Amino acid sequence: MTQHSTSRRSLLTAALAAPAVAVAGPLLSATPAAAVPVDGCQTVVDWTAITLDAAVTNEAGAPAEARVIRLAGTEFLQLRGTVTCAFTADGRLGTLPATIRPPKLTRGVCPRNNSLGINAIRIEANTAGAVNVYGPQATNKVTWIQLDNFSSVLA
Repeated sequence: MTQHSTSRRSLLTAALAAPAVAVAGPLLSATPAAAVPVDGCQTVVDWTAITLDAAVTNEAGAPAEARVIRLAGTEFLQLRGTVTCAFTADGRLGTLPATIRPPKLTRGVCPRNNSLGINAIRIEANTAGAVNVYGPQATNKVTWIQLDNFSSVLA
């Protein structure tokens, strides 16, 4: 039985030659990068602004937004941005755009200001598109919430 071995030199030569071969092909016939899902991830609804409650404001440079992605056939609601607020009880953060309405109640946990050792808050989005916060207390005021951590299965 003959044994085949590949030297490191031949592997390195092949690796360096691969980009040259790829560039030699016609670029105009290539599929645009935006049309190809990365690792099976597709954007169903792109980032859209969340309509904030009157007592909630966007942090400069990080507005509250929502989107829906599909990953391996499962749709996820994702939020991003940072808001400032003064919650002392459960309340409304805002409303999702009309293009995003969860088919069921969906929830996640997001970072908040650390107060009395509590540094996370529950966020829920319901079928009407209302985004609510749960957990603030009069003795443990929530002054900001970072939404970037929120990703929840829709169906």
